[in-house]
Order: sequence, then C-alpha cells, then structure tokens
Amino acid sequence: MAGDTLKVTLLIVSTTAAKDPSSDASELALKEVLDKEGGGKWELVETKIVPDVATQIQRQIISWADAAPEHINLILTTGGTGFATADNTPEVGKAVSALLHKSAPGLVHGMLAASLSVTPFAMMSRPVAGVRNKSVIITLPGSPKGAKENLQAVLKTLPHACLQAAGLDSRTLHAGGVEKLEADAGITPGGGGHSHSHHHARSHDRHDHDHKHGHGHGHGHGHGHGHGHGHGHGNLVRHTAPSSSPGPLSNDPTLGPSRRNRESPYPMLSVEEALAKIREHVPAPLEVVVSRVDESLPGAVLAEDVVARENVPAFRASIVDGYAVVVPRDGNMRGVFPVVSVSHAAPGDEGAKVQALREGEVARITTGAPLPPGATSVIMVEDTVLRTASEDGREEREVEILAEGVVREGENIREVGSDVREGTTILRRGERVSAVGGEIGLLASVGVAEVRTYRRPVVGVLSTGDEVVPHHRDGPLRPGEVRDSNRVALLAAAREAGFEALDLGIAADTAPGALEDGLRSGLRAAALVVTTGGVSMGELDLLKPTVERALGGRVHFGRVAMKPGKPTTFATVPVPVENVVGGDGGRVDTKVLFALPGNPASALVTFHLFALPALHRMGGVGVVGGGEGGLPRVRVALAHDFPLDPARPEYHRAVVSAGADGALTAASTGGQRSSRVGSLRGANALLCLPSGREGPLREGTRVDALLMGPVRSGL
Repeated sequence: MAGDTLKVTLLIVSTTAAKDPSSDASELALKEVLDKEGGGKWELVETKIVPDVATQIQRQIISWADAAPEHINLILTTGGTGFATADNTPEVGKAVSALLHKSAPGLVHGMLAASLSVTPFAMMSRPVAGVRNKSVIITLPGSPKGAKENLQAVLKTLPHACLQAAGLDSRTLHAGGVEKLEADAGITPGGGGHSHSHHHARSHDRHDHDHKHGHGHGHGHGHGHGHGHGHGHGNLVRHTAPSSSPGPLSNDPTLGPSRRNRESPYPMLSVEEALAKIREHVPAPLEVVVSRVDESLPGAVLAEDVVARENVPAFRASIVDGYAVVVPRDGNMRGVFPVVSVSHAAPGDEGAKVQALREGEVARITTGAPLPPGATSVIMVEDTVLRTASEDGREEREVEILAEGVVREGENIREVGSDVREGTTILRRGERVSAVGGEIGLLASVGVAEVRTYRRPVVGVLSTGDEVVPHHRDGPLRPGEVRDSNRVALLAAAREAGFEALDLGIAADTAPGALEDGLRSGLRAAALVVTTGGVSMGELDLLKPTVERALGGRVHFGRVAMKPGKPTTFATVPVPVENVVGGDGGRVDTKVLFALPGNPASALVTFHLFALPALHRMGGVGVVGGGEGGLPRVRVALAHDFPLDPARPEYHRAVVSAGADGALTAASTGGQRSSRVGSLRGANALLCLPSGREGPLREGTRVDALLMGPVRSGL
C-alpha cells in the first residue's frame, strides 16, 4: 500500500456547475496541486458535480466512502462552505451522524490558519474534515483559489492520514518519530506542510501590500526559502513569492541605444522548462459553444459527453443480398421455396401493411433492407439457385436453397441497436474530433446535429520591422528590404492546425506607436497573438519593452536553449473586455503572446514547438485526462550521419519515411541555417538532436521526431 498511488475523488458542489459543467474551474486548480505538489502520490480517479442539495451531497460521499474492496483514500469537496443560504456541505456531517466516523479538527485548523494569513475573510469559511470507513474527507471552498490554498495547506500531511485511515499499523507508520514523518513528507518543522507560501498568493493585490502582514509571526512556512518558523521576529519577511516577482525587464527604449542591455536579462531556459511555463500560464478553456456537426468540426474538443439519441440500426437489417427466411426448428433449409415478397434498402411506405413471412416462404432482400415481419435469418444469394421465373422472365418465382448443415436464427442480420444502442455515451467530454471523419460519422449516424465544444482560440499573426514588405508587392526590393514570408506561412500553419487565423499585417519599428497599436488591436481580436521579429538585442527590437512597459504584460521566458529560435519569447497580457453585451464591462481576460524570431525557419519551428501546444490547451486539449497537445512524437532511425551543435539542442528539419518493414527513418532537408525557409520545404518532422562536441550522430541512431505532417512511404 505504501508504494502505491493514493486514490482521490472530487465532488463539486455547485448548482450552477451542475447545469453547466464548463463553469467550474476548481477541478483544474486542484488537479494541478495534486500533480505538481503531491510528489506523485495522488491519482484523481473521478470527479462528480452535484447541486447544493444535502441529500445528493451525502449520497455521493457515502457511495465513495463505503465502496469496497477498492476504497477511496481521499474525498475532496468544493463549494458550499460559506454562509449563503444554499451552502449545505458542512451540514452533511451534522445532519447525518453516520457520515463521519471520526472528525479531524487539526486539518480544519491547518486550512483556516493558512487562509487567515491571506485574508481575514477566511473566518467566514466553515470547512469540515474527518474519516468515514477508510476514506479521509475534506471540504474545500468553492473558489478555485481558496480551494487550492486550503489543499496546499494540508497536502503533505494527507498521505500519512490516508495510510492511517486505510488501516496500516500505526507502530510501523510512526517508526522513527515525528522527525522522520516530517522528513518523508518534505515538511520543515512547524511549516504546516504546504509547498507554497499561501500568504504570498495574493501578493499583487494592493490590500496585501497595505496590510504588511502585521500579525508578527515571521511567516516561516518551510517552503524552501530558508526562513524557518520561529516566532522571534528576526526572520526575513518577503511580500512576493519568487515565482510572482516581475523579474528583469527588457530595454527601456526611451533611454536610447547607449543604455540598452548588452546581454539578455532573461534566463536561458531549456525547451522542457519553456513548455512547463506555457502549461503553467496559458489559460485553460473557459467558454463552451454550440458547434455544428459538419466539416468545420475537426480539431474541436467536446465539452460534454454525447449520448446516442436513437438506435443504429433502427430496424432489423440484412447485411447481405439474399433471401429472408423463417428457420424451422430443425434448421434444415435445403429445398425449393416460393419468393413471396421483396425488401429493398430504399425506405418504404410507413402506412403500407407488410405481409408476415411464414415458414416455407422466402423474401428477396438487399443489403441494408429491413427484414419482413416473422423472418429469422437471411440466406446469401450465393447459396441459392433460381428454379422458376415469371412468364416474362423478369421476376423470380422459386429459388432453391443449397445451405449445407444447420441454419441458425440471426445469421446475416444486424439487430436493432447492434452498432449503437440508444442512450449510450458515444463520445466523452475531452475527446478531440479528428479530421479522419470517424467521430463526425458516428455523431451523424445517431442524428446529432450540434454538440457543445470548447471555443477554439483565434490566432492573430503580426509581422514587425521597417524592413519587412508584403510578399506580393510588385517591383524589385530596395536595399535592406525583405519580403514577408513569415506571416503568410504562419497563417497557413495555424489554419492547417484547425484554428481561425487573423492577418494583423505589418507593424513598423520606427513609426511612433505602430507596434503598440498593432499589438493592442491584435490582442483585442485574438486570444493568442504570434509576432515575428523584434525579439533580439538590437536597439529596434522593441517587442519585449512594448509588452512589459506599454501593455502591462508579463514575459515568462525570453530565451530558450535551442537551435533555431533562441530569442523566442512567451508572455501573457491582461486585456480589458470592452463592450460586453449584458456583461459587467469590467472583466479582464488573459491573452497569450508568442514573439518569435524573424528568421523564417526559426519562426515556423518555434510556432510548432511552443505556440501549437498553447493553442491546443486553450482549445480544451488535456482538460480531461491530461495531455499536452502539440506535435506527436515518434522514434526514428537516422538515415545518415547528422552533425551536432556544440552548445544547443537542435530541432533539425527532416523528412520521415516508412520502409517496407514499417521502420521509420529520417533524412535531413539540407542546410539548416535559420534564415533559410527552404529548410522546411518538404519537411514533415523536427528531429530532436542533442548538443554535443564529440562528432556527429551516426547513421542508424534512434532519436525522437516531432511530426508536422504525414509520414511518407519509402516503398
């Protein structure tokens, strides 16, 4: 038991979410805490949503806590812990004496203490914690932020609590004393066990800065900053968590080129670290829309389960061309039989009365046609011989059946609902509709014309630079000018990936306000904006300064250890929602910005590597069951030697082919200079090559490849 993951279930108590599951954000917040801060010890196995009704809350908790033999280790609820009239969760334990077999006031105290260090209004919360059978039960606030903070406050102590509740020997569990328990849980003595400083969680809110945390406890919560927990007032007090501090800023363009940074102030991240930043800061989908089931649906992620509205087939149908028969009790169908009727796949007159078939008669039937009443099996036409025909020779009168052995009822028949049964779930929330057509065909087959999906983000593409001119401009280029190949290529890539893409044009470097205006306009119109150019170290590289200083955005990374694409930049920008019909008018949305290098190969590689996973996440990929989106990864063998960059991992443009034996091999597209857009001509993959100073990777070496397109046939 000690080496296994602990099973967690989550009950979301919300009348609103019960009607519209997409309105709940607490599941994602708590799953993130369990995954990132739970030390790999937790598995969220089920989430349910119920309205604010005590009996429904109680019924679900009891069904989990009383399940045997596979009991649930930890049951979490969110919502219903406040003072509102409909907040019923805390009353469940009081109204039903059998719900909690043991109370856990220490866990309640730990959660309240952590919340009170954030806001005095935490005293309005009424959490409950305890044990029923072998399950630890904890109620959390309905606010995703509050639920996350409360769970963080007690998370590291919960494995021990769950093991005790599961019946493990206490003497064994406590061997080594409290010090060993704290060390195993990763808790600094007196630290409360949470891996983040909860009183820092709102450090950007003005009221937290104004209060100055004047309750004199030193705030040393053992979160790895070396503070300790002593009450002697001598410990350092920090009012922003390290991950929340604004960090270094880019150049201030108003100071002139002589005052610009001589090297980037942004730390160099690995690709894996950069992708982790994207997963952390790209907003998950919030809006659910109704989408038509047609050719526009591929790429969308379902926001709710889809249930079949009717049986497929809706009638007993023949799966062959032949003759419907009534099988006698002995199963002997050899002989000559009169053909008394015909059943075609074309729909017939519903009002017409169809004569029931009797034993000793047959009815000619085509594939897909409904069986006449009374028929119990179908004989293939290949197993018959025509014996007599009508006088004009056009119709069959008698056929001889040559069936060897026993004929059984149900042969060559599709029964009602044998393909899809009415009322069954045919597609699950979180499934992504593919372009192959199978999901769309399944939906259409049961009469589903519309489904609820997560709104796919709109992508805006903006080129920057005085030197950039439209690619279709007539006439020769003047010295210093380059044609804008990036914008049209990225628009095509975004649309090929299934997203609506907006052409935001070109923003000049030196035109006053052009870049800021272009970004503001793009961020209002699109959920994610991709720019190219202006992210290096030149005096006219204004992208980062504009995002940070003019737009109030936050750059999460500004350099990545990779080739090509080192200056790739990822930022989020708060954008007020304007002119919202029926809305509050004061909402602020988080928009996503990827500032990609201006070199064409760099721009396309980094779009696929970074922007595409962000788009997938914003469109709902991974909302259920995890997953990160982005390009699919496969293992391939190198078709020839590949040189390595001595300093940076390389994403080498290549062609992946499948041989006669199915083995995948990869060949380079040639010169890989980042300005050479031709290096992507014909490429269907990016090879993930490590850095190295000890010569090339030899032919036959196996490496990872990220597929941008279909694998080619090498036959």
